[in-house]
Amino acid sequence: MELKDYIATIEDYPQKGIVFRDISPLMADGNAYKYAVTEIAQYAQDKQIDMIVGPEARGFIIGCPVAYQLGVGFAPVRKPGKLPREVVSAEYEKEYGTDTLTMHLDAIKPGQRVLIVDDLLATGGTMKATIELVEKLGGVVAGLAFLIELDELQGRKNLGNYDYKVLMHY
Repeated sequence: MELKDYIATIEDYPQKGIVFRDISPLMADGNAYKYAVTEIAQYAQDKQIDMIVGPEARGFIIGCPVAYQLGVGFAPVRKPGKLPREVVSAEYEKEYGTDTLTMHLDAIKPGQRVLIVDDLLATGGTMKATIELVEKLGGVVAGLAFLIELDELQGRKNLGNYDYKVLMHY
């Protein structure tokens, strides 16, 4: 299946000079959505995953069905003030500013094997912060998975030697 057929390109969003890759058409097509989720779940099959972690909000959209398919839990990574209990936090740079991510202090148990899932790898800032959160909690990052990688932004340089899967390159 050619997943790029289900990605919309929006110029100058959310600000001038940014090219936004919209996964909404992929999510709207049951076959394409199922195919993408299944590809990521198959990547995770031999990694002995205990938990899926996904940054808000599109990491939820991809990560939750992967967790369901694997029969494991899901832990959200959110912006400050969105989680109701004690959290750990990490700051990161993104292509158009800085931000902070948080995760519940008890979201990951020490030693749990984690697959981090998001829709897009751009500069790698979001993923680097998410990795930091998982590792602060004692989790083992067993892999990373993305629908899309924006190759020219070289986000993979921020990922170190973590194993990862990408379904589409732009």
